[in-house]
Amino acid sequence: MEPTQPEPTVFDVTLCVEELRDALREHGITLPSLRIDLPSFAGSYRTPRGLVALGGCNAATARKLAAVLRNAAGQ
Repeated sequence: MEPTQPEPTVFDVTLCVEELRDALREHGITLPSLRIDLPSFAGSYRTPRGLVALGGCNAATARKLAAVLRNAAGQ
């Protein structure tokens, strides 16, 4: 059995979003809709909490992101 991770808070996810935004910016990538998915914190049903909404981006941004990830993976 895996140890349970504490549920992330809105603050935790906010920091995560800012870290991701900064890392993407270092590579010249902007995801305009990058944000916390607030509905993932709502309700009493059991869902993954603290989701990050990556949002939409144009094809050029998606290609640049893919190239950065491939490069980081050494491909």
